[in-house]
Amino acid sequence: MTLQLFDSATRTQRDFVPVTPGKVGMYICGLTTQGAPHIGHLRFAVAFDILRRWLVRGHGYDVTLVRNVTDIDDKILRKADGTDEPWWALSYRNERYTAEALELLGVLPPTYEPRATGHVPEMVGLIDRLIERGHAYPANDGSGDVYFDVRSWAEYGRLSNQSLDDMVAADDADPRGKRDPRDFALWKGAKPEEPDTASWPTPYGTGRPGWHLECSAMARKYLGDAFDIHGGGIDLRFPHHENEQAQSHAAGYDFAGYWLHNGWVTVKGEKMGKSLGNAMEVQHLVTEHDPLTVRYFLTAAHYRSMIEYHVGSLDEAASAVERIEGFLRRALPTHTVLEADPAVELPVEFAEAMDDDLGVTGALAVIHETVRSGNTALDEGARDEAAQIALTVVAMTDVLGVNPLSGVWAGGAGGREDELAGALDAVVRTQIEARAEARAARDFETADRIRDELTAAGITLEDTPSGARWTLTRREH
Repeated sequence: MTLQLFDSATRTQRDFVPVTPGKVGMYICGLTTQGAPHIGHLRFAVAFDILRRWLVRGHGYDVTLVRNVTDIDDKILRKADGTDEPWWALSYRNERYTAEALELLGVLPPTYEPRATGHVPEMVGLIDRLIERGHAYPANDGSGDVYFDVRSWAEYGRLSNQSLDDMVAADDADPRGKRDPRDFALWKGAKPEEPDTASWPTPYGTGRPGWHLECSAMARKYLGDAFDIHGGGIDLRFPHHENEQAQSHAAGYDFAGYWLHNGWVTVKGEKMGKSLGNAMEVQHLVTEHDPLTVRYFLTAAHYRSMIEYHVGSLDEAASAVERIEGFLRRALPTHTVLEADPAVELPVEFAEAMDDDLGVTGALAVIHETVRSGNTALDEGARDEAAQIALTVVAMTDVLGVNPLSGVWAGGAGGREDELAGALDAVVRTQIEARAEARAARDFETADRIRDELTAAGITLEDTPSGARWTLTRREH
């Protein structure tokens, strides 16, 4: 089967062919660390985590994933201004919040996570090359700014499918030193009101990098002149990704072969933003909802579509997770923790959905249909068949990062946990047998008391033609 991805640059779905057979280089734009992240900020990370998992599990690629940290920026400096906290301390604190939130959501760590402040020499080298090739110039107003000359690059606007004359002016620097209002800043000269620690010496004067420059420099350092996939939110396509592509191509580098952009999380049709306060911050959400529920919510829609958040969204996600986990607990009662077995064959329908531009909605439909088949097998007493079906469900959910039995969510890995699971199963089955005997004797008071005691302990009973089955209810925090 061939993986096809929708390439934003060509606006077509293309067969994926990597630069180097068997290997994939992927760069995704990380966050600017001016605040703690909410789920809208992290939608991109979940979307590209799924892509990475599928490249590895579905096609056997060796993936190098680079996700940058923008740790110096106008927003960071403004946020720290007037406080007792240095800008770099504020930035690092929010970087840690972001890392913790990503870990809570089961996002695999990147191969490299470079910071902008650690790559100033590479950025200056890229500026030098652009000036030498006639595509950049120092400002003529003594500000120390350096700009990319958009009119020097005929393909400017190609990624976002825009005409240069229809574009608004770039508002990232004082326009007085620009040849054209749409020229964007590669380097920003130091300002008197900014702290000295936010500047680096260069041949063009002390200052700091422009937002767009950092990604081109870091992508090339870790992935080379040409790499496979560049990803990020749809809001980054212009101006950020347009500017990245322009400056990299103008410097003579191939840069990204495929551009992928994910949709937003929206509230009442509008992009989720800081105006909602901290209610949607990941650290806040996981005090009320299981982290796996939040991950499932961000996973369940196709990466290019918008996810509308509404009251009840996470309850719906929790119900879906509970259906999957309930079956796995029934079919594999001795396993509290179980990671996916790479030898388990994935259903053809699941693989076809994933190869169709990461069709997670189709893939989840296959998962839930497989769960239904497994529950039917259990109801008919075919426990060995159900156990094999459960292993397939574990393999599929692992691709999406939502395997309820993974140690990421269960908090461990096998061993003692499995022993405890077996002991729990034995205790619960003893109670189920006692309840069945009470019902047979028409002692309904005792039968109801046993059910109530199990329910209070988080055990849900369901009576079926083949007898009662139990599940451990996933409790929201």
